[in-house]
Amino acid sequence: MTDRPHYLGPLTDSRRWDHVAIRPGDVIVVTPPKSGTTWMQTMIALLLSGDPQVETDLPIRAPWVDIRSRDIAEVTARLEAMDHRRSMKSHTPLDGLPLDEGAQYICVFRHPLDAHLSFRRHVRNLPLDVFEPWYPADDPAKTFAHFLGGSADGPECDATPLAHILRHYTAARALADRPNVALFHYADMQRDLAGAFDRLAAILGVAHPAPVMAQLVEAAGFENMKRNAARFAPAGGKGFFKSDAGFFDSGTSGKWRAALSDEEISAYDAIMAAELTPEDRLWLETGSGPF
Repeated sequence: MTDRPHYLGPLTDSRRWDHVAIRPGDVIVVTPPKSGTTWMQTMIALLLSGDPQVETDLPIRAPWVDIRSRDIAEVTARLEAMDHRRSMKSHTPLDGLPLDEGAQYICVFRHPLDAHLSFRRHVRNLPLDVFEPWYPADDPAKTFAHFLGGSADGPECDATPLAHILRHYTAARALADRPNVALFHYADMQRDLAGAFDRLAAILGVAHPAPVMAQLVEAAGFENMKRNAARFAPAGGKGFFKSDAGFFDSGTSGKWRAALSDEEISAYDAIMAAELTPEDRLWLETGSGPF
C-alpha cells in the first residue's frame, strides 16, 4: 500500500505498479489516452534498438502495466526476465505512479479536444462495450457532457474525461523540473518529428549516425505507421481491433472545430480558464516547446 492517489477504472488499476521493481534506465511513457502514446513508445523502441525494422510488439515488449486484463504476476515475470533496457506504458497520472530517480518518465500531451475526438473514434474501433455508458454512439451531446463532467479519479477515469487529462497535465507539470521527467506535445511531434527524435535521444542518452536517425524518423512517420498498422498498432495483426489501420485514424488535429457546437466549446473554455493559467493552457493545447 502507498499514499499515492489511487486511480481505479473498469480497465485499469494504478496499484498494479506496486508489483513492479523499477530498474535504473527504465523508460516509462505516461500519457492520457489518444495523446500520442503508441507514437512515443514506437520512437523509444526505435531509438533503443537503432533498428528501423525493430519488432515493436508493444503490449509484450513495452507493457501497459495499469491494464487489468493481463495477470500482474505474468507481466512482472516478463519484465523481470528482460535483460535489456526496458520501456513501459501508463495511463495513470504521474502522481499515482512510483517515482524512481533511476527511471525516465516521458509524458506526452495533446489538445484535450483532439484527444477527446480521437477517443470517440477509438471506442467505435474496440470490440468492447465498457465505454458505451460514457460514449453512446447515438448521442454525441451526452458524450461531450460526460467529457466535461467526469471526475479525474472516479470510475469514469478510463473514459478520459477532461478532468483526468488536466490531472495528468498538472501532475506532470509539477515535476517537470526533475531531470528524469520530460513533457512532449503531440503538435510539436507533428511539426518537427526529427527534432522530437533528437530531443528524446538526448534524454535517453542514446546516439546513432545521422543516416540511421533519418531511417528511424521515417519509420515513425504517421503514414508509415498507418500503412504498416499490423506491425505498429498495439496488438496489431492479432484481430483485436476492428481495424488496425483505424487505430491511427487520420493523425490530424482540429477536427473538434467542426464537430462541436459553440455552446460546447464555450463550456470547455470556461473549465480551461478556471483550471489552468493562460501559459499552461496555451502549452497543453498547442505545444510550442519542451518543459
